[in-house]
Amino acid sequence: MGVTDPAGPVMDRDEVDRALARLGAEHEAIETSLLALQDHAGRRLLEGAELTGVTKERWTAADASITLLWAYFDAYSDALRSAREIRSRRRWSSREDLVELTELLRGEAVTVAGSASATANAPTLLGGSGKLSEHFSLAALVDRMNELYATSLDMVVAADAVWSALPARIDLLSAELQRTRRLAHSVGVRPGEHPSGDDLERITRTLTALREQVVSDPLAFWVPAQGSSAPGGGRPDTTAYDREARALEDVRREIDAVLTVRQDAEQRLVKLRDVLSRADRTLAEARTARGEVLAKIAATEVPVVSGPPTVLQEQLATAAEYRRHAQWHRLSPLLESLEQKAEDELLRARESLTAVTAPLAVRAELRGRLDAYKAKVARHGLAEDPFLIERYDAARRMLWSAPCDLRVAEQAVLRYQRAAADLFGAPGVPRQSGPEDRRGESMS
Repeated sequence: MGVTDPAGPVMDRDEVDRALARLGAEHEAIETSLLALQDHAGRRLLEGAELTGVTKERWTAADASITLLWAYFDAYSDALRSAREIRSRRRWSSREDLVELTELLRGEAVTVAGSASATANAPTLLGGSGKLSEHFSLAALVDRMNELYATSLDMVVAADAVWSALPARIDLLSAELQRTRRLAHSVGVRPGEHPSGDDLERITRTLTALREQVVSDPLAFWVPAQGSSAPGGGRPDTTAYDREARALEDVRREIDAVLTVRQDAEQRLVKLRDVLSRADRTLAEARTARGEVLAKIAATEVPVVSGPPTVLQEQLATAAEYRRHAQWHRLSPLLESLEQKAEDELLRARESLTAVTAPLAVRAELRGRLDAYKAKVARHGLAEDPFLIERYDAARRMLWSAPCDLRVAEQAVLRYQRAAADLFGAPGVPRQSGPEDRRGESMS
């Protein structure tokens, strides 16, 4: 091993055999990888596709790299075959054979006479120098092939991953979109007539354009994995798809709401008519009660009772018209608005009745209180007391006469209560300042 040549110390027979075995294994592995790349579905699709944008640029470089890769592999195969032939000349290689083998296996003895255009189109950092031939050692050639293979495979795997993921999902969403469009059309949700119809048109246009972009420029929808050096490290960018999927889901919910209206429209209309009818009856009752209060109660401010709102009846008629003509998309928002307004109207009518009948409720409470004290007086054996009878009759005349002055009647009831309480010996009712009656009690 003392004698050297330009490739370094001359290899002995064992070193040559080990090197040939290692290079043979590498050759087999490289050939398997190249054939797999050649048969890769993504590569075949890239070859036949009409590409645009960043994918077109990268595929032009990758295709040239693959062509160059095969040229490198052929040169590698030729050099390995030549080395095996030299080694097989004789069982015990001569010194001249070993020198030749050392130069072939370790020196830059491999010449690649490649296509100038393929070499020029390959990435510059991978040897795209534009030269008609290059010289390599077998080890350097393997390194170069590994680099070209990794970058080419990365591009092919990324494009194939996007094509495998997005077009199929877009097609499924488009099929769902078509079903939604038919359903929307059946309930009157059409472009130009309903916002959801316009949304469906926009989603259709967007999905059509998105699919075209994905097919022609898949790498525009690829997000490389941060810090990953493995070929194909990353994921498809589904942002645009996800946005349209959410928009379609929103439209589907709107269509479902319209369908629900179609299914229970009649029931809801009947309920609306019932609520508005109850509100009208309550207002009519309030108007009747107001007349009674004005006739029976004196010196009382009674609220004015308004008539039934004609606007709600008109809107209800419009809703019924929408149902007759199957205009569900218009009926849906109108029903929701009417239902709330009808409940509000019924509440307003009930509040109006309560406000109008408040004086009658006060009179009824005073009558009940007077009768309750009369019963209590009887239980105490004072039913024949002239003074209490006088006070009771005075209060009763005021409460059962028309018009009734509630303020004066209340004072009469209080005087009766106090008189009874005094006779019971109980604390009784609080006294109020006022003129003295004939027993010296304060009157109010």
